Amino acid sequence: MSVKPWHWSRSFRFRLMITSVVCLLVPAFITLALYNMLTKDAVKEEAMTQSRQKLQLVEGYVSNLLDYMLYIVNTVQHDSEMSRVLKEIAAGKLYEGANAEYEKYTDWMRIINKIEHMTVYGDKAYVTILLTDGSTFTNYSTDEYAPNNLRQEPWFEDLNQLKGVQSLWLGTSPTVFPNDRRSSPYQISMARTLRSGITPYGYVVVTIMERQVSTIFNRLAEGQETMLLDGEGRILSHLNGERIGQTFTPSGSAAPVSEIVELEEGSAILTRQPHTVTGWELVSLTPYKAAVFQLNAIFNRIAVLQLVSFVVFLLLFLYLLGSFTRPLVRLGKVAETVQRGNLEVRSHIRGHDEIGYLGSSFDLMLEHIKEMLAEVMRTQSRKRKAELAMLQAQINPHFLFNVLNSIRMKVMRKGDMDSAEMISSLSKLLRMTIIQDKGMIPLHEELSMAAAYVKLMNMRQKEETELALDISPEVLMLPVPRFFIQPLIENAIIHGLHQRVGIIAITAVSEKRRCIIAVRDNGQGMDESTLQTLQDKLAWRGERPEPPDQTSGRFSGIGVANVCERMRLAYGEEFGVQAVSHPGKGTTITMSIPKAEVEENDVYSHAGG
Repeated sequence: MSVKPWHWSRSFRFRLMITSVVCLLVPAFITLALYNMLTKDAVKEEAMTQSRQKLQLVEGYVSNLLDYMLYIVNTVQHDSEMSRVLKEIAAGKLYEGANAEYEKYTDWMRIINKIEHMTVYGDKAYVTILLTDGSTFTNYSTDEYAPNNLRQEPWFEDLNQLKGVQSLWLGTSPTVFPNDRRSSPYQISMARTLRSGITPYGYVVVTIMERQVSTIFNRLAEGQETMLLDGEGRILSHLNGERIGQTFTPSGSAAPVSEIVELEEGSAILTRQPHTVTGWELVSLTPYKAAVFQLNAIFNRIAVLQLVSFVVFLLLFLYLLGSFTRPLVRLGKVAETVQRGNLEVRSHIRGHDEIGYLGSSFDLMLEHIKEMLAEVMRTQSRKRKAELAMLQAQINPHFLFNVLNSIRMKVMRKGDMDSAEMISSLSKLLRMTIIQDKGMIPLHEELSMAAAYVKLMNMRQKEETELALDISPEVLMLPVPRFFIQPLIENAIIHGLHQRVGIIAITAVSEKRRCIIAVRDNGQGMDESTLQTLQDKLAWRGERPEPPDQTSGRFSGIGVANVCERMRLAYGEEFGVQAVSHPGKGTTITMSIPKAEVEENDVYSHAGG
């Protein structure tokens, strides 16, 4: 085989460098040529990104505030001690005895203390618990606000329609607490129904000041007009209190969105961030000109810096690429030397990276090739010796078969046909037992041996067993392991039929890429416990703790489980086996064999042996 001379212009190293430079220069020139056009889009996208990031930061704080309200409601509903006391009071618990007033005071203070404990460390929140018997619990003075006034609110009847942990988010309403009315004219509330089973026993209402939300807008969203909207687009919170209650004109969206909208004041970046628990959403408006002014200046400075750094980077890149690919050039020259037939050359390239690993692997591969060539020579020599020994070993078995045939002919001449038939069947079985040169035979030969075995067993026992065969013609030449059906027939005769009159049916059908072989008897069958034990043995994989005795009194000594193990060794995990049995109705062993492609000599050489 001729080897083309190595040339620099066709080398991998040269092509890699040229490709890398082109891949760097072309995008750079395109970027510079289209920079003015692309900068506009980039600035727009960056401004929208910053708007989204600001709103996400605001959303995190607002969500914490709303989650704090949910935490209070969940604690009231799920605190076992609080729930127990509230249910007893709502049910009209009677305080009797000398300590009645003290017990009543203790229960009420226990509820009040828990409410105050929930709100003492968090944001300021007003908590109101209304029981169905008219009792109320609050963390504020009832002189400020009579809690039972909540029962007159139009939304109060809607609480009875809530289920489980559903909450009613009430939105914004005028502040009812005098101490906070001046600093926050509006308040935000939520409510939930407390139930014992399906029956309400009370209601819990949590209220915060709207100023707590708008303060977050002022602190974190400078330069943006930020607002909290309900599901219908009404403004719940805004830095400008006069906007609260108004409807925000741009249409809503079910998902986070950032887009450019045209308003009377000019273009603005509209950003939405929905809140999944309440169904509300945060909306921000950022004047577009103010958002992109600083970004344009930054992009211009970046363009100049990129151009300078690109030239420096290109020179450094070419130098490093040349040093990194130098070992590959050396490895290529070694490969050319090996191609010319020299297996003694080595690259001696080492390192902790992929090229070093490739070099050491290449050297190790050459060592293995040398060892494999030597091993092939030794194997060929042993194979020739083994073939000679096998030919010599076949002399004695052939002599034994010829003697048995001679005996059979003499018995036939004397008219003893039964004995002649027994000797013929025995000769067939001995031939397959003694000859060990091939492990695979055609299925029709395996069935022939099975029929011979049944004949021998019928001559040994008083009552004959009938063998019924239903074999699809296309599977007769299927290569199968020797003696895989005989142990199944042996078990059927001895354990299933107990060597009495019965029928053993063997069926074999072809299915696409598999052959299904079933051995069925009409014997006594097995109970569920015995069948489960058999199925466990059939499913066993690997070495068995107690291998069966190969020198037992039976002809084969190979159990059904060992047959399955042999089949798995021959076909792998594609082989399948299933045992079905019913007491008094017999047992069926079904095997699924893949139609593996086997060399003809491997299958049919036994027929000529």
